[in-house]
Amino acid sequence: MAGVDSDSVTVKFISMESKITEISSRALKAIEASTDTKVLYDIKVQYLGKQGEFSGIMKEMGKLDKADRPAFGQLVNKHKKSIESAYLEKESQLKNQEMSEQLKKEKLDLSLPGTPQDKGGMHPVSRVSKEIIGILKKLGFSVRTGPHIEKDWYNFEALNIPADHPARDEQDTFYINSDHVLRTHTSPIQIRTMENEKPPLRILAPGAVFRCDSDISHLPNFHQIEALLVEKEVSMAHLKGTISFFVREFFGKDIKTRFRPSFFPFTEPSAEVDCSCPICKGEGCRMCKNSGWIEIGGSGLVHPNVLKMSGIDPNEWQGFAFGFGLERMAIIKYGIEDIRLLSDNDVRFLSQF
Repeated sequence: MAGVDSDSVTVKFISMESKITEISSRALKAIEASTDTKVLYDIKVQYLGKQGEFSGIMKEMGKLDKADRPAFGQLVNKHKKSIESAYLEKESQLKNQEMSEQLKKEKLDLSLPGTPQDKGGMHPVSRVSKEIIGILKKLGFSVRTGPHIEKDWYNFEALNIPADHPARDEQDTFYINSDHVLRTHTSPIQIRTMENEKPPLRILAPGAVFRCDSDISHLPNFHQIEALLVEKEVSMAHLKGTISFFVREFFGKDIKTRFRPSFFPFTEPSAEVDCSCPICKGEGCRMCKNSGWIEIGGSGLVHPNVLKMSGIDPNEWQGFAFGFGLERMAIIKYGIEDIRLLSDNDVRFLSQF
């Protein structure tokens, strides 16, 4: 009986060896016949996966005699390695073929121009600000800056604007709290400069300002540039000469300037500044409402109270100040009809500049 059992086990091992060879042969033929990497991967899973045919045959190892199990395991591993090697070789071959076919379909002509990109340009407000600063630098002015959120003292009190002044109304001013506002003009920069620097002074104060206003000619957030000069024996003649020089440099040598009496709490005397229309040269057009003149800003001699509150003796020093809205200057210079175009960031509009 012992001999019969031995022959029975031997036959079983030979039978399983034949089965392994047959499975391996099918796997190799399927790999060789594969036409794309997806089919090839599915074949690998079918034969070498966790639920594949080789995993199934390994479960039959327990039916073998203990002496045959090592040889059985080595045989299975040998065929699995052979299949794995054939798979990797075929995978590399198919990937190269697929890449070659893809390149044939996706021809690239390096001589063709690239995709054009839309280009804007320097914003008109930035261009105007840079040009104004450049002109006034010729007269010795230099730039100073300050915070957007400003103390009530610098935005109103130190500029001779009392608590009951209409400019303090909430309908005109963005209040942060009782002591702070979003600055309504860049004049606070002048006060801060006079507090921290000794005269003589020639400064420019450009920057963003904020007011409760929005329509075709007003924005709630816009930009100003103000000039301040503090020296001894300053008069309206110096102010007029400076502004007239600036206007000719900025708009053209034939542009005229006129001054109209006005009132500002921080200057005395005060004047509105007009220039002859750069668009129609004073003939009358839509821009100047057919008057031939366009208002460009305000000006005046610095009020003695402002000098005092800034720590400067008005008996020894005098000054003048003037300011322009940068959006307004851009509109006049470039003939822009709607101020809101300046805040739209439309590349089609900005590319013109």
